[in-house]
Amino acid sequence: MLKIENVYKTFNAGTVNAKTALAGLSLHLKPGDFCTVIGGNGAGKSTMLNAVAGVWHVDEGKVIIDGKDVTDLPEHKRAAYLGRVFQDPMTGTAATMGIDENLALAARRGQRRGLKWGISNQEREHYRALLADLDLGLEGRVSSKVGLLSGGQRQAVTLLMATLQKPKLLLLDEHTAALDPKTAAKVLELTDKIVSRDQLTTLMITHNMKDAIAHGNRLIMMKDGKIILDIAGEDKKKLTVADLMARFADAAGEGIANDRMILG
Repeated sequence: MLKIENVYKTFNAGTVNAKTALAGLSLHLKPGDFCTVIGGNGAGKSTMLNAVAGVWHVDEGKVIIDGKDVTDLPEHKRAAYLGRVFQDPMTGTAATMGIDENLALAARRGQRRGLKWGISNQEREHYRALLADLDLGLEGRVSSKVGLLSGGQRQAVTLLMATLQKPKLLLLDEHTAALDPKTAAKVLELTDKIVSRDQLTTLMITHNMKDAIAHGNRLIMMKDGKIILDIAGEDKKKLTVADLMARFADAAGEGIANDRMILG
């Protein structure tokens, strides 16, 4: 479903501020894979997601989604294949519009716009049922402005919007990092539920080792723009934080210095 083939990306190339963010990165995800991504600051995690999303063009290599080479496609055309949830709960929704209006925008993404009534009663009932499934009490607030929701509620709505059309690939960029632990756990529970139900191929960046181990069927750790650990299947199920730290030390030749990765 996703092939990242020998991708390189250097920022400020040819200057004293040159920074190689991706250094020959390769990653293959099968349909339905839920891969968590962990690594220190500057490891290349977000650069990888942005390279897949087309936020910037890669210097070398290829990005292939569901068999289609999208390396040269601009971000707005690549969006047809992707769903994405960002770290900031304020990103990805229109704060001054209602929950139902935001969901309608997501449902109509890629369709031609016409002069007809905005949201039918049937659609609104469908959105109410989807919101009830989140178990956050939002089904009774379907017309409420999204800007009035809590961070967790808003992130749950954003997750629902990102998966409404069942994208080929779901990108989660530390989507619980700005939430308190209890709310983050709820959003991760919803993430597992939606990804499992719709069999979505997913890449989830996190700084929380416990979350990286507990969620998904595969875990990769990045350093200096490369994957240095790739753990899947039964090996991942038996993994502990101590094991992960030890494996990182063996692979990287150094200990973990990032508190966020240790403390979550």
